[in-house]
This record gives sequence, C-alpha cells and structure tokens, in this order.
Amino acid sequence: MREKIKYCIFFLFIAFCFTKPAYAKEIVVLTVNGIINPPHAEYTIKGIKKALQINAEAVIIQLDTPGGLDSSMRSIVKEMLNSQIPIVVYVCPKGARAASAGAFITIAAHIAAMAPGTNIGAAHPVAVGEKMDKTMAEKITNDAVAYIKSIAKQRGRNIEWAEQAVRKSISSTETEALKLKVIDLIAEDIESLIKDIDGWKVKTVRGEAILNTKSAKIHKIEMNFRERLLNFISDPNIAYILLMIGIYGIIFELSNPGSILPGIIGAISLILAFYSLQTLPINYAAAGLILLGVILFILELKIASHGLLTLGGIICFILGSIMLFDTANPLFKLSLCDYSCNTGNSIVFWCASEACI
Repeated sequence: MREKIKYCIFFLFIAFCFTKPAYAKEIVVLTVNGIINPPHAEYTIKGIKKALQINAEAVIIQLDTPGGLDSSMRSIVKEMLNSQIPIVVYVCPKGARAASAGAFITIAAHIAAMAPGTNIGAAHPVAVGEKMDKTMAEKITNDAVAYIKSIAKQRGRNIEWAEQAVRKSISSTETEALKLKVIDLIAEDIESLIKDIDGWKVKTVRGEAILNTKSAKIHKIEMNFRERLLNFISDPNIAYILLMIGIYGIIFELSNPGSILPGIIGAISLILAFYSLQTLPINYAAAGLILLGVILFILELKIASHGLLTLGGIICFILGSIMLFDTANPLFKLSLCDYSCNTGNSIVFWCASEACI
C-alpha cells in the first residue's frame, strides 16, 4: 500500500513539473501620440511582434496623431495587414484625432474604434522637402488613393469615404465615421472597448479568430529610452536647437582651445541634430547660409572687422533658420510665433507649425 502511495506521489510530482499552468491571455496596449515618424514606426512594429511572441489575445493601438511620414505610415500598415493576431486601433482620448497618416492606420485595423469627441480623415498627401508640379502631385495623390482603397476593401470599410479623405481631405467625427462604416464602434474608454470587442470575429493571416477579451489582462508596452530619445529629437524645433548648441559649442571650443567640455557637448549635439535632420526636409541653400554664418563667426575671432563679420554671420543665421525646413507641411516646420491680429485689448498669436483657426 505504501509503495502504491509513493508511486502516485511520484507521478503527480512529474505531472506537476511538466504541465504548464493556464495563464489568462494578455492584451498588448501601445500608445502612439504625435507625428508618425521612424521612432513611432519602430515602436509599433516591435510591439506587434512582442504581442505575437507572448501569444496575446489582441493588440490595441491608442492613437492620437496629426499625420506624419508616408514611409513610416506604410511600415506600420504593412505590419498590421500581415499580423497574425487581431489589431484594434482606438483613437483616444477625447479630443484626439487620426488625421492624414492616422486615417490609413485606423482603416488598416481589424477593429477600428474612436472615443467621443474625436475625428478622422484629412488624408491628402503633402510634399515634404521638394516642390511638386501638377503631374507629380497627381501621381502621388492617385498612389495614396489606390493604397487607402485597397486597405478599406480588405477591411470591409467605406471605400468611397476613404477615397474622398485623400482626394478632398474630408474629415468626420466619431458618430459620422460610425454611420458611414469607416469605424466599427465608439467606446468611452479602453475598459469599455475591451468589453465591447469580446466575442468579435476577425480575419487575420492565420484565419478567423474570435476575441476573448473579457478575462484578458492589459499589458502596456511603453517606448524604451532609445525610442523616446529619437522621437524627441525628431521634432524640427529640437533638431534646430541641437544644431545651434552644436555650432556654438564648436565655436566656443575654437575660440578657447583646451576648454574641452564645450567641444564635447557641441560634437554630441551636432551628431544628434544630423540624425534628426535626415528625416526632415532640408533646404540646402539655408544650410549653406548657416554654414557661412559659422565661418564668419570664426573669422571674427581672427580678423578685426569691427563687428562687420559678426553682423554678416547673424544675418546668415537668421535667413538660414527661416529657410531651413523647406516644406509647406506645418508638421515639419519651425514654430515661428508672430502676431496675427489685435482684437481690442488682447493680442492673438499664431504659430507657423500649427493651423490657424
């Protein structure tokens, strides 16, 4: 009898060791807030792949964007269309938007949701870094139209609305988007969203999947330090500040040999600025003016010009700074604030990097 008990205990122990406990599945939550750029694309793609590794029930992308780069948007959409697990795009919080590139990303989701007080659309492509003639502008627009129509057809969304969002930059509120079958539902918050999508059937590259989100745990994935840093310096204003710090650090080091620290800070700032500038539309004439300004400042240290070289350097810097980012797209321009109008006792300001209302 004792031998039987020993064998039973032994086999139970072996079964316990080699049997994996059943864990509740997880929902991976990603947050994309800001311009769609290479750091955001890398973060989103890595998050989707991580969700696949842990066999997550779904991925929820919390989206709030004014738009961004076409290449970064296409990288995200490509990953979404080929995803083996369901992807939900949730435009939130209240007051958020999925404009331009954000509209493509939302339409590409298996389930598209919006919070109250949000909007989607205005997806007409805008040239960055070069002036387009009528033929080129038409080619780019037609390419974007074909792309968004293909996505909308695959996800069963309103193809006509998608086309007009690109051609005519139409935009819709969350209630209008739901009525027009651009999105699937409106959710007050992420908890409501998770409850609402429980039991939904979606078609992934693996085949049909039925979401079981009721008992799933939320697993938030934040940007790591590297991604946050690259996203931060990708802002044109930060890129410009880093460029100026780098230039003045080098000038100070040349005027005071052996200081070391200004030279180190200047070199690091220039390298970070160059990374950021490679993703931004640069006017090479403006860059030449800034470089000329640097040369004039350095010459002022060696030649007694009674301030004329310094004055010329300042003029070159001002003109170069104004012309540096060669684009009509407000997302990639410096925030040059100016007076707009005077209404009574109050002065209204506007910024060149934002639309005026």
